[in-house]
Amino acid sequence: MKPVEISKGVYSVGAIDWNIRDFHGYSTERGTSYNSFLIVDEKTVLIDTVKKGFEDQLIDNISQVIDPKKIDIMISNHTEMDHSGGLPRVMHAIGEQKPLYCSKMGFKNLSQHFRQQWNYHGVENGEELNIGSRNLTFLETRMLHWPDSMFTYCKEDGILFSSDAFGQHYAGFEMFDDAVGHTIMAHAKKYFANILMLYASKILKLVEQVQASQLQIKTICPDHGIIWRKDPGKIIDAYVKWSRQIPEKKAIVVYDTMWHSTEKMANAIAEGIYLEGVAVKPIHIRSSHRSEIMTEVQDACAIVVGSPTLNNGMFPTVADTLTYMKGLKPQNKIGAAFGSFGWSGESVKLVQAELEAMKFQIIEPGARIQYVPDDAGLASCVAFGKQIGQAVNSRNDE
Repeated sequence: MKPVEISKGVYSVGAIDWNIRDFHGYSTERGTSYNSFLIVDEKTVLIDTVKKGFEDQLIDNISQVIDPKKIDIMISNHTEMDHSGGLPRVMHAIGEQKPLYCSKMGFKNLSQHFRQQWNYHGVENGEELNIGSRNLTFLETRMLHWPDSMFTYCKEDGILFSSDAFGQHYAGFEMFDDAVGHTIMAHAKKYFANILMLYASKILKLVEQVQASQLQIKTICPDHGIIWRKDPGKIIDAYVKWSRQIPEKKAIVVYDTMWHSTEKMANAIAEGIYLEGVAVKPIHIRSSHRSEIMTEVQDACAIVVGSPTLNNGMFPTVADTLTYMKGLKPQNKIGAAFGSFGWSGESVKLVQAELEAMKFQIIEPGARIQYVPDDAGLASCVAFGKQIGQAVNSRNDE
């Protein structure tokens, strides 16, 4: 990937990772990018670096615009290693004592991680930095999604360098929203559901603060994926919608199965939900990735979870999915549990306890069937599904 000019004197110089397929538990079937941005003014600034191993791409892209030694200032918006892993190589290339601007928590994180005596400048929220014809403003965004996170805003160009907010795990030569089209929203939704859902309330407050400050945002440059230049308001509005976590008239039936008995129950429950006029999607866990399931959870009203009993407990893949889900704290959901068993049958009770811990509205008592469901058992599952569908409709009528 060659450097691309975003605005006069502002370049995207990062790297594309075409081959990554797992990002600490998140499936990245389209790869990702590690975006880095160069501003050439009276003082030349580099914003964020790349993951370790991609420094050659970054240095080569910078060199096509300017000699790296002419970079005057390094800014680290976020210390996670996919954005700061390249810092040692970059600081060596530009000069070890060039100023490195970061949040105060970023200073703590970077100094502890790299153990380097760099020329750190821990900034205050709202602090400004003049680089010639431009003024950069630092906006603290603590816990979006790390304690050190911040944005950098360039008033003159109307560019928001937004760190890990508004991004997507997407690798492509198409670098802008108008080049990719609406299909990018599916990647943005998955990114939000798996990385930022936990911080939904903070995102709403941040958007309110940005709106109150009346920043003129013409372009959003995140650290992953495409740049929003045609309609940056589209992704901001989507973040507001997703952060409010108002569910749609939709249910998902998430399950795993040993000998197809729990699968038969899942399909019957889904049928019952459908009969109540609610959109429903059965999802077999071992045929799906947990991050894809979480993307469906994002806007679903009812989360129905099924597990066979194994060794007096729930099935391991179900436990994995619930642990992942619980960490992201989805809100405003209806929950229900079901499962088959041979002789003990603890799984439904254990699944329901996990859903209760997430503060879901529980449809009780759950559906349990011993061994293989017969016609009467399947009919009871359809009835259970109808009960769930009615609860979804009741929510949507409020």
